[in-house]
Amino acid sequence: MFTPVILAGGNGSRLWPLSRQSFPKQFLALDGQDRGTMFQRTLARLQGLDHSPAVVVANEKHRFIVAEQLRVGGFTSRRIILEPLARNTAPAIALAVLEAIADGNDPILLVLSADHHIHDEGAFREAVRVAQLHAEAGRLVTFGITPTSAETGFGYIQCGQVVEKGGFAIAAFREKPSPEMADQYLNSGEYLWNSGMFMFRASVFLGELELHRSDILRACRVAMEHSQVDGHFTHVKSEQFSLCEEESVDCAVMERTTAGLVVPLDAGWNDLGSWSAIWDVGPRDTDSNRLEGDVLAISTRDCLVQSHHRLIATVGVDNLIIIETKDAVLIASKQDSQQVKDVVRRLQVEERLEFVGHPLVNRPWGHYDTVDKGERYQVKRISVLPGESLSLQLHYHRAEHWIVVSGTARVICGEQELILSENQSTYIPLGVKHSLSNPGKVPLELIEVQSGIYLGEDDIVRFEDRYGRLEGA
Repeated sequence: MFTPVILAGGNGSRLWPLSRQSFPKQFLALDGQDRGTMFQRTLARLQGLDHSPAVVVANEKHRFIVAEQLRVGGFTSRRIILEPLARNTAPAIALAVLEAIADGNDPILLVLSADHHIHDEGAFREAVRVAQLHAEAGRLVTFGITPTSAETGFGYIQCGQVVEKGGFAIAAFREKPSPEMADQYLNSGEYLWNSGMFMFRASVFLGELELHRSDILRACRVAMEHSQVDGHFTHVKSEQFSLCEEESVDCAVMERTTAGLVVPLDAGWNDLGSWSAIWDVGPRDTDSNRLEGDVLAISTRDCLVQSHHRLIATVGVDNLIIIETKDAVLIASKQDSQQVKDVVRRLQVEERLEFVGHPLVNRPWGHYDTVDKGERYQVKRISVLPGESLSLQLHYHRAEHWIVVSGTARVICGEQELILSENQSTYIPLGVKHSLSNPGKVPLELIEVQSGIYLGEDDIVRFEDRYGRLEGA
């Protein structure tokens, strides 16, 4: 028996414009197979192994996405730990380990990233069984991927002496190499790609972290002691956690410990860190194109083209990445797809909305989609799930007009309560307390027309909220 730890706090900037700050790549279905999101598939591939409910570590801003994807996928979790800010993998894993031992047990933990693609899940499960034997013997196990090319985008692990039961001592960790050095690594047969997956006993990891980076462990202990528990969520306080230094688990522990061991994994692994990687793992046609959505490709080869809202036609092109979303289009050469992160960095510096999120925004009660926006007005299509409700709130700078498209709406507006059905509408004046809920059995769809001098999402004053939100929509 082991406890999975799922690290779901990445931002996936190299997969913009599909991956955004508010909805990063681990919560998307990216590999062309209709089997759930990357996060859901990380949990699903554990089926057949003897494990307890997972500990999930995610960003505070993504808590409702995590909870909803667990619910939709039929997965249970022991705890969802919410980081107020990113501090890399060593602090994230430390938080999860402290949670795992909170009941007095000392479990074996399997640490997985939520955004990895693994083609041969049977081979993955067999490698986990091998790693568990070593973890039970007190080793800190990492999984090394059998390399298939001289990849410069991954770190490498140099294998040392063979250890019985299918493992190797770790001779050295190597950073991302130059092309020439990557060729040497591949040809030597001594190196594996560093996957960032681990397995160990909780007490062994804490002992090594205490030995090598006691400052990180101390800061994480204080942060957990001051955390706030809300159902399955553990909200880690920013004031304490911000004092923890950013550090990877490799630098903090694995490169320093004498208890390290690597188990080879040959399972069609990919960390899906770029659009070229998405092209690599997905199904392709006879011209080696991966085409998704409404795409018309003529004299086109070796391209990844994704259309999400409109027709894309290509003529006489090759080796291109073309990704279309409602508010942005990316066109890049496949060999330069790693540079998409530079686009994201510029969007962030310029404070562009395309950095933050999509026009369609998920909320715990459903979602809304911005249909149109101009000076002093904004139009949204709102979908409220059955039995869910928006908070009791008011706005100081805008009024709203709601028109029900389908379903049933219960509306509180001041002292008045209304039940509205299809084609009925109501007006919410500026400065009046109001709420919206769906008492029916089918989703509620309505059009919201906002008008006023300021239409930002931070013009919300909440009085009651079943989801424990303090700000945002």
